[in-house]
Amino acid sequence: MKPPRFDYFAPQSSAEALAALAEEGGEAFILAGGQSLLPLLTMRLARPRLLIDIMRIEEWREIRLEGGAIRIGAGVRQAELESFPGLARHQPLLALALPFVGHPQTRSRGTVCGSIAFADPSAELPLALLALEGQVHLRSRQRARSLAAADFFTGTMASARAEDEVIEAVSFPVAGEGCGYAFREVTRRGGDFAIAAFAAFVDERSARLGVGGVADRPFLRFMPRPGTKDLDEALDAFAFDLEAREDLHASARYRRELVRRLGRLALEEAERCRA
Repeated sequence: MKPPRFDYFAPQSSAEALAALAEEGGEAFILAGGQSLLPLLTMRLARPRLLIDIMRIEEWREIRLEGGAIRIGAGVRQAELESFPGLARHQPLLALALPFVGHPQTRSRGTVCGSIAFADPSAELPLALLALEGQVHLRSRQRARSLAAADFFTGTMASARAEDEVIEAVSFPVAGEGCGYAFREVTRRGGDFAIAAFAAFVDERSARLGVGGVADRPFLRFMPRPGTKDLDEALDAFAFDLEAREDLHASARYRRELVRRLGRLALEEAERCRA
């Protein structure tokens, strides 16, 4: 199939982009890497009147350390973040998760913020943002606001972003001393979206486990530390509460069992990395 007809606009500044978005509202779509949007256009599942290509806006092409976080602009490609100097030191979970995102070819085009905006429940970057309790920075012509990742994702490919807003950046907290991280996932083939994915964080006081691919959006829960007697019971409760999806790739029962087994392994790995 061919995409529907649309107008194309490549603004040079954020002000131009936000003005066009305000004027067209829900009839305008943001184009960055295009790895998710272009297939939707080709299948005519998306029918915008206007595509706003933001990749010429230099102010949105930065990665910088700011206020104890890695701030990643809307135009930063996944491969650029993957090769950011010292990424594994600044935030190990991102360095662990990025190689699972698609393929090298798609990471060379796809953007970090684009993956967050698409909000696929099986995608790795939304899960990492949630597990690290990161922030989504939204901007329209009228206002700027920041949302915690837990408040941004609302359902399958659904979020709290308004029609006249763009994700201008996301922020991932940098690693603290004595923290351990782990990332695991199960797929049918390398590069596929995850049947289930797990992002674990452990420090000297607490542990938390993020799960993607199981329900309609990624979920995060504080857990007992690995090695404590309550961990199995907490994993059982988490697996039950997730209301696991059932599709052609896996049954709900299989996904719940992955939460119990791989969730434990991810937490134990994070604890080992902390030492």
